[in-house]
Order: sequence, then C-alpha cells, then structure tokens
Amino acid sequence: MSYWGFPRYISVSEKKAKAARKLRELSKKNPNLKPVILQGTSLVRTWWGKAWNLNLERYADFENRIGRGRSYVRHGAVLDLQIAPGEVQALVQGSRSKPYSVVISIKKLRKEIWQTILEQCQGMLESLQELISGSFPKAIGEIFTHRDSGMFPSSKEIAFNCSCPDWAGMCKHVAATLYGIGARLDESPELFFTMRNVEMDDLIRQAVTDHKEKLLARASRKSSRIIDEADLSATFGIALEQDIVIVSSASSGDTVPSSPRKGKRAESSGRVTSPAKSPPLAKGLKGTKKAVAKETAPRGKRAANAKSDKMRKVSHKAKK
Repeated sequence: MSYWGFPRYISVSEKKAKAARKLRELSKKNPNLKPVILQGTSLVRTWWGKAWNLNLERYADFENRIGRGRSYVRHGAVLDLQIAPGEVQALVQGSRSKPYSVVISIKKLRKEIWQTILEQCQGMLESLQELISGSFPKAIGEIFTHRDSGMFPSSKEIAFNCSCPDWAGMCKHVAATLYGIGARLDESPELFFTMRNVEMDDLIRQAVTDHKEKLLARASRKSSRIIDEADLSATFGIALEQDIVIVSSASSGDTVPSSPRKGKRAESSGRVTSPAKSPPLAKGLKGTKKAVAKETAPRGKRAANAKSDKMRKVSHKAKK
C-alpha cells in the first residue's frame, strides 16, 4: 500500500516475474498444469482464437468488462486452464499470493443447431487440416459464427464463478480466463468442439465422404486427353497388336519374318523394321513357288544361280 492509501503501482515486468515464480512453485506439486503462454504480443493469431474473442466482445454485457482481463493474459497470470465438455477451470494469479480459482460453465450446443450446421456445411469442407487451420471458405465461417444458429455461445449460455472477493459480476480473473480460452484455441482448435460437447468427427466424416464422392465422380468422367485404340490406329495407320514383325537385315538387305519378341531384340541391336516385300506374280502354282524361292534365297545363292543360268545359255548358243 502506498503512502496516500492507494495500491502501489506494479510494473508489467514485476507481474510477469511474480506469475513465473508461482507457476514454478505450483508445477512442482502438479506437473499437469497448462498455463496460457502467448506467442508474441497478440492475444490470438488463428481463426478460431479470433472468432472466440470477437464473439465475446459483440455482447454488450461482456464488452464493457471483458477488457479487464487482457493485461492478465499478457503477463502470464493464467497459470492453468483446463477445458472439458461444458466447463473450463482456471487458476489466475492476482494481487494476493495465492492464485484464484475460476470456473466457467458453457451450455452444450443444441442438437438441432448442430444438425443444421452439418447440413449447411455439406460439400463445403475438404479435409481435417482445412478445418483445424481455419482455412475454409468464408461461407463456412459465417455458418459457424452466426449469432443465433452458430456454434459460439451467447452471453446467456455462459456462467462463471471466481474465488476472489471482487463484487463485480465479471472480475478480472474471469475476463482473463475467457481471453485465455481464445489463446488456447490457437494451439488446439479441437478443444472448442470438446467445450461445446459436440463431435468434431461428424464434420470430418462428412468432409471425407464429400471428397471421396468428388474423386469418384471425377474418375467416372473420361478425359479428352485419352485416345481410344481405334482412334490411335486410324490416326497413325497401324495395328496395335501384330502377330508377325518383319525385320530387315542391314547386311544383306533381305527381309526375314520373326516373332514380336525377336523383333524387339532386333530393334535393340540397331535393326530397322520394314514391311515385307511381296513376291512377283507368276502364272500357276509352280511359277509362284519358284518366284518365292528365288526371292527369299540368300544373296550368294541367287548370284550363283544367275551365273549358272548365264553359262547354260552360252553353252546352248554354242551348240547351235
């Protein structure tokens, strides 16, 4: 107490040091404490934390009193904050040595409102990550934060109690706890669904189902980039399945029929495939066989046959 009867001014650094000492002392007895520690100077950073605080500040009976708890959150006075279905419990360090106990009760979200939200969000959510990060479409955010049919509680659905002697309806410790909830939702948005006593899996299950239906619908549509086999054959003038591949010998220039497997080996060794040469037309079956045999004979043998024919012709002329 100061000389003039007013409380002595305590700087922010002193408040932070006092809260830190008390937190270390309590943590030795209860290692499960979950203090509210801000990352930076902002009270909240994510969509869920901001939406929680904005919801509190838009009610007249909260707006004029909730600001008293901002500085408490900033200097680490919320030593513990536990969120359970329909209830939040906290320990807040005040001016006294012993921290004050705060209990905030929040009514369960009505089933009809939750069902309406599920129906309105159908086909709009893509994944769990989208829901947790708050990176969903603006329309979903408006559904969640609607004043009458959204998920965030009104002032009439919130009741609180604090162990401090402050006569005010909402003391600084309660206000600090309410802001602490917003900071905690920055870290764990799924706790919001726990607090409102609804299953987040209902939204996730619906999002997964919608995503699966979209993929199936997309798979059932044929892409314009895919060409049918018939179209491919007509475009390039080839048959997609062939029983025989004709391989041309680079050394002899002759064409030899082979199987597709042999054709692949020939291509790998540098041989070039070419269409088969048709045998010359001949009269009668006998002439055809001779023409085919002559055409398909090896080059050396054909040369020998030609030389033999030439000698027979010269001998025949000599006889005459």
